[in-house]
Amino acid sequence: MMWNSPKIDQFLLDMLEEDLGQGDIIGEALLRYAPEQAGQWVELHVVPRESCVLSGMRAVERLVELSKLTIEWTPQAVDGQRVQAGTPIASINGHLAHVLAVERSALNLLQLLCGVATHTAKFVKTLEGTASRLVHTRKTIPNMRMLQQQAVLDGGGFAHRYNLSHAAMFKDNLLHAAGLSFKELAEIVRKRLPHTAKLEIECDHLEQVSLALDAGAEVIMLDNMNLDEIRRATSIINGRVVIEVSGGITLANIRAYAEAGADVISTSQITMNAPAIDIGLDAL
Repeated sequence: MMWNSPKIDQFLLDMLEEDLGQGDIIGEALLRYAPEQAGQWVELHVVPRESCVLSGMRAVERLVELSKLTIEWTPQAVDGQRVQAGTPIASINGHLAHVLAVERSALNLLQLLCGVATHTAKFVKTLEGTASRLVHTRKTIPNMRMLQQQAVLDGGGFAHRYNLSHAAMFKDNLLHAAGLSFKELAEIVRKRLPHTAKLEIECDHLEQVSLALDAGAEVIMLDNMNLDEIRRATSIINGRVVIEVSGGITLANIRAYAEAGADVISTSQITMNAPAIDIGLDAL
């Protein structure tokens, strides 16, 4: 991932602006009435209050760079690493007023992204010993897709399509709106489909599986099917294409779906429902 991409940079700058508003009242008061204290060099440590898998460390490094303030970010761990509660993962050194200006934006990023990585790791752990891989979806917080999807990778998951340009996926609402069959739509889309992209067809009912195969699907998504339907669909497909299972996936049932025949399991649970990790900034 390009951490200095214009899109990421703008998102991080917007975070800083959102929190600073018209300026930090405390920081400005210190600068005006107690300049020696405001300019005092301090060292604070970023410490998770609970065990977690890290993500967002590189994003915070870039945030600090973009702030152009007198601050140093020194990581003591890396994205994808599991750390225990109470273990310092980085230090922030700099003028007190400047540290105050970025600390909340930095912690917000880390709490959210570590939450995604940690939640993802729980799903991945549950799949151990199966042939299935866990992948992210496009269901992400607006403007945070790149960061959240990277957090999934940091947690041990895999990529699906990052956006609409990376694969062609037929969904039931598209078919109904277009008034076309799987085969008709596939013929149209293949005229535009890059050779590097795949054609995926979503099936909500068992009778659609054979239609998707006839249309030349390279991936078939079995959406919101029960375990018996997954097994029957797997038998019909018989290894001819990649089987993706989605819809209603939880930590409690994901392994059963994997054992029913899923090659890939996609879920928005890891990006939209991941609990944030409690992370603080402490003077040790």
